[in-house]
Amino acid sequence: MNMAKRLAGLLGGLVLCAWCAAPALGQAPTVVSLGYSGSGISTDLRRVMEKTKVWRKRGLDVRPVYFNSGTTLTQAMLAGHVVASDSDVPAQLNLKVSGVMDVNVIGVTINRLEHFFVVRSGIKSAEDLKGKKIAISRFGSASDVTTRLVVRYWKLDPDKDVAFLQSGNTPTRIAALLSGQIDGALVSPDSLHKVLASGCCRVFADLSEIPLDYARFGIVMPAAYVKTQRDTARKFLEAYVEGIYLFKTRPEIALEALKEDGITDPQIAKSIYDRISASLREVPAPEPKGIQSAIDSIGTPKAKTALAKDFIDSSLIDEIQKSGYIAKLYGR
Repeated sequence: MNMAKRLAGLLGGLVLCAWCAAPALGQAPTVVSLGYSGSGISTDLRRVMEKTKVWRKRGLDVRPVYFNSGTTLTQAMLAGHVVASDSDVPAQLNLKVSGVMDVNVIGVTINRLEHFFVVRSGIKSAEDLKGKKIAISRFGSASDVTTRLVVRYWKLDPDKDVAFLQSGNTPTRIAALLSGQIDGALVSPDSLHKVLASGCCRVFADLSEIPLDYARFGIVMPAAYVKTQRDTARKFLEAYVEGIYLFKTRPEIALEALKEDGITDPQIAKSIYDRISASLREVPAPEPKGIQSAIDSIGTPKAKTALAKDFIDSSLIDEIQKSGYIAKLYGR
């Protein structure tokens, strides 16, 4: 943690200085570095946004950068390599919980758990999970905190009853499941069919059925960036609002993106599309319940006293909504 603080101090001035150098009118589009981790869900939405050029028409050149876990994504945010993230909200909030960087959630695109928990076929009950190996991407990532959350929901102690292994992102977790190296893991809706087709595994739980508001996917930015580049931040968020609208109302674009990602079975693609479309929120406002659940799931001593209101900046989405833009999109 001390190393993280020193890194933040060394890089902070340079990063802020770069943020202040906004391009003048007539110059090239404003570059925004966007970090993301994992595959599916947020990636599917982003692909629709890229295909429809919603950022470009707002004068933004958004450059997505993939990280193999939320933990490495937070390190990139801290170092100033990215100025926004659209996935793994809990890991990003930990930057502020731990006191190393002031970040806020400016939008929540999906406010519930969305993955499936998949296990080897012989596991039938929560009791059967005792002593088993469960894969996560990295300690401190969303896959880690979310898995611990649901293990506790099943009345098990994540520190005593199961063993957590850091195996990487969804594809590597799937490979570990298929080979029998692990007994359970979170799997995104996009990848579920690959695991089930092998016959090795079964769905233990659909986490979307757990009655819990949870800010799993959303837009997190450094508070300093929103302050110094407010117009850019608003345009960036407004593009997500339009992207969600297009995802919901132009299924052919989303289905084309899924096909390009290798999901060629029309029935499977339609099932994935329907699930994500239903989960995406027309007004992606950060809400206290979902943010608090994400903070609580971090599980550190400092997280126990953290309050959601201190991690939310709803001013941008409020401005967008009050302008009538969202109502106009949906013809209301």
